[in-house]
Amino acid sequence: MNSFLLIIIIFLFIIILIITIFYNKKTKISVKKEFLLDRYDQNPLLSPKKHNDWETNCVFNPAAYKDNNGTVHILYRAIGNDGISRLGYAKSLDGLSFTDRMSYPVFFIENPRKNGRNFIPKYDPVIYPSGGSWGGCEDPRLSLIDDRLYLTFNAFDGWDFIRIGYSSILEKDFISGRWNWDKPILISPDGEIHKNWLLFPEKINGKFAILHSISPDILIDYKDSLENIGTLESHIKSPVGPRNSKRDNSWDWNIRGAGSPPLKTKKGWLLLYHAIEKHEQERYKIGALLLDINDPTKIIARSPGPILTPDCWYENDEKPGIVYVCGSVIKDKKIFIYYGGGDKHTCVAQTELDTLLNWLIYIKN
Repeated sequence: MNSFLLIIIIFLFIIILIITIFYNKKTKISVKKEFLLDRYDQNPLLSPKKHNDWETNCVFNPAAYKDNNGTVHILYRAIGNDGISRLGYAKSLDGLSFTDRMSYPVFFIENPRKNGRNFIPKYDPVIYPSGGSWGGCEDPRLSLIDDRLYLTFNAFDGWDFIRIGYSSILEKDFISGRWNWDKPILISPDGEIHKNWLLFPEKINGKFAILHSISPDILIDYKDSLENIGTLESHIKSPVGPRNSKRDNSWDWNIRGAGSPPLKTKKGWLLLYHAIEKHEQERYKIGALLLDINDPTKIIARSPGPILTPDCWYENDEKPGIVYVCGSVIKDKKIFIYYGGGDKHTCVAQTELDTLLNWLIYIKN
């Protein structure tokens, strides 16, 4: 091989190398900016029913659970004419068409303070603006552990009383529509304001794992029993008041809280969360974290931008600029993310699970 030919080969190799580096860099930037979930083209899944007094105003922020047959069950927060938040039920074989919907609430707690206060069937949404309601159970999450479904929720009774409650039910009773819920128990301390605690869908080292803060750090408490918290078990010491550190150089400038219970994947625990950008403080957006499977307080990867933003009409209907996820399932190699749109409608977005996981891992490097 003469020297001239060798020089040409080296030159071509350098050109190919430069193009490859440029292409990879460009692709990485493009992926960071452009990855978004796919909304279902027939959203919203559920909207208020004017002939059902308990869900005339809003049906939103659904918890989700998939049974062994692949059926997706949701518990959604409903608000009626009396301003009380109750939980309704619907199910779907394909995770998209929720035609089987109960005509009555399947879970409610109307007096969280337990002080005998009677609710007046008129309310002022300006004074009590918690998603439009002024009492009851809000923002449910569902976690299956062994043979029981555990429901966690925010117990709201005015802005001076927001506590975390939980109940449970046998999975077989839930699937059969026998609503034999255990008596609700409030597991956050009295006199403190807490929202959006999540229960991992399996015990970790034989204990219930309760995620109670994600900013600035992931905080998880491990308990032998949920009903013994505050009695035989010590209270969970979670931050009160301002619970986040502003991330000035990130899209999630103000992290508002965790979304649906973590999903166990081959890459780690997938956790969705809500955050606000500094230049759009009126709009809730959804991001994703990947947590270490053995130590979920360690963050493996974080989405560099939101994966869902409130851009459709049904995400701006009642309260503009809100997408709020409380439920997600893995079905047919896809992740289905169920969320409230505009504090009024129940919606879903989806993507291939591996696509989301690989994107998170790729952008980390």
